[in-house]
Amino acid sequence: MRRDLLIVEDLMLLLLDDKSGALKGAGTIHYSLGGAVLMELALLGRVEVDRKQSVHAVPGDPLGDPLLDSAAAQAAKRPRYVQTSLMEIGANLHAQVLDRLVERGFIRRERSKMLGFIPSTKMPAQNPAYEAELLERMRAVFEDGVKPDARTGVLAAMLAASGTLPEFHPAIRWSGKIAVRARELQESDWGSAAVNNAIVQVANAGVAVGVATAVGVIGNN
Repeated sequence: MRRDLLIVEDLMLLLLDDKSGALKGAGTIHYSLGGAVLMELALLGRVEVDRKQSVHAVPGDPLGDPLLDSAAAQAAKRPRYVQTSLMEIGANLHAQVLDRLVERGFIRRERSKMLGFIPSTKMPAQNPAYEAELLERMRAVFEDGVKPDARTGVLAAMLAASGTLPEFHPAIRWSGKIAVRARELQESDWGSAAVNNAIVQVANAGVAVGVATAVGVIGNN
């Protein structure tokens, strides 16, 4: 297994409340996680998006990570629209990504019972320095307008597309300026004619907007 964290693992750390175990954007978490994996595959040159907004697998050697190899195999079965790919790839990722973070020592599970009978699970950070550095990178991109490298930019675009930025206040101070920057990261920073068409097609799919933007450009580079 790869030693460095995947984009989907970084995203989970950002969305996970260490104290309560609650997830920001829980209602669309399958889109968010599926999108992060899809964009990782795009960065690795293993998927691309055509003009019809269908995701196509690009053949290649095993990637050396079971999560990525499984997603690549799923993408290789047949072309799918971006939104469908997000749903299929992300459907069972929640528990899988949490397990990976526990196994690798970034979080731990603390199970207990509230009022003596209501199950409760907390996810305290085991590597708070890493999470703090990750959040600071996101803050610098959104608040200071720092130009990110490709990987950081993809993560920031994914975070923007997830619709959870208001929940990061005050770590990332939500404002009209941040909303504009979020839109730039989803559109301007990754823009091309093909990507703009993808955004039109999936404009009502929430997270898929940001994912189509990032994957479409990465896959066509």
